[in-house]
Parts: sequence; C-alpha cells; structure tokens
Amino acid sequence: MFLFTWIITCLRKTFRSALKAILLAGYNDYTIYKYFRKRGARIGDDCVICVSSLGTPWLVSLGNDVWISKDVVFHGHDGGTWILRDKYPALDVQGPIIIEDNCLIGRNVQLLPNIHIGRNSIVGAGSVVISDIPPNSIVMGVPARPVSSFSKYEERCLALWKEQIPPDVDKSVKNWWALKGNVKKIRQHLTNLYMDQAKEQKEKADR
Repeated sequence: MFLFTWIITCLRKTFRSALKAILLAGYNDYTIYKYFRKRGARIGDDCVICVSSLGTPWLVSLGNDVWISKDVVFHGHDGGTWILRDKYPALDVQGPIIIEDNCLIGRNVQLLPNIHIGRNSIVGAGSVVISDIPPNSIVMGVPARPVSSFSKYEERCLALWKEQIPPDVDKSVKNWWALKGNVKKIRQHLTNLYMDQAKEQKEKADR
C-alpha cells in the first residue's frame, strides 16, 4: 500500500512539473509577468523577470521597471516555523515581498517575507534581504546592508562610462552598443583601456 501511494505521489509531482514547464514555455523574461499576474502577483510595467517562480505570488508586488535576475528566490512564508510545529501544529507565518519602482535584484538573491525594498535600489548578487531597504540604496551581503547610495552609484557609473565609451561610436540610436560596428570598437577600446594597460604595468613592475 505504501509503495502504491508513493508511486501515485511521484506521478502527480511529475505531471504538475511537466504541466508547469509547458505553461512557462510560452513566456520569456519580458512576458512572464503575464503568467504571474494570473497567479495573483501585482506587477507594474516594463519589468524583466528571469525566474519561473515568485514563491507565493499573491503576496508579491513589483513596481515599474523592476529587474529580477536569475536564481532569485522569493520566500513567501517563514520556513523556520517548522521547529515550532510540535507546540503549534497549525503555525504558518507568511508575509509580503514588496519591491518599488526602478529596482534591480541581483543574481541568487534570497528575499525573505515581510520586506519592502524602496525605489531606485539595487540588491547585490548573493545577498539575503531580511528587512526593509530604504529608497535610493545600494545593498549587499548576508544580511543585506547599505554599501552606497543611488547618487554615489550614479556618479561612479557616469565617470566609468565616459572613460569606457570609444570617442568614434554613434550613440544616437537605441541599443547602439549592440550594433555590429560598435561592438568591435567597444571591445577594442576596453581591451586597450584595461587589458593592455595592465600588461604594460606588469611588465614595468617585473623590470
């Protein structure tokens, strides 16, 4: 009897996994928001979502222009309550995950329940978010803590951008960096800027 029950359970899991894979096959990172909206998630416009699960989707809210990288995990409930089940058998603590406009969640980030990430924020790869993040914050670590501000990050990016862009590249069109001619120019410029300079510095140090 146990073997029969186990087989049935395995078949059900396999069927559900196959059905989900078929459903998700019709979406990509730019359109999967439609699938999550059907499952109760609140998702704004122009979001890129590179995961196939939002945990408990009806407790997830994403603003506009939110980027969710690969392998991000949404924890809709507190799994730690397992150790209290002997005392409180029905205990199950859940909570929302709210991400405001214009945020980027890096790869392999763990988002725990009952958190609110303010707009214009970046969560660095591999971080674990256990509490609210103020707007305009750059955070990383375990647990995630502020390491910079939006304004400082903006200044640093603009300074690097001015240094890294070849002077003879046409930037007047959308996605200019992906144009065939520009790709070669950017690659050569960055090689000269970083790799060749590093090689020259090493050769001077070895003399």
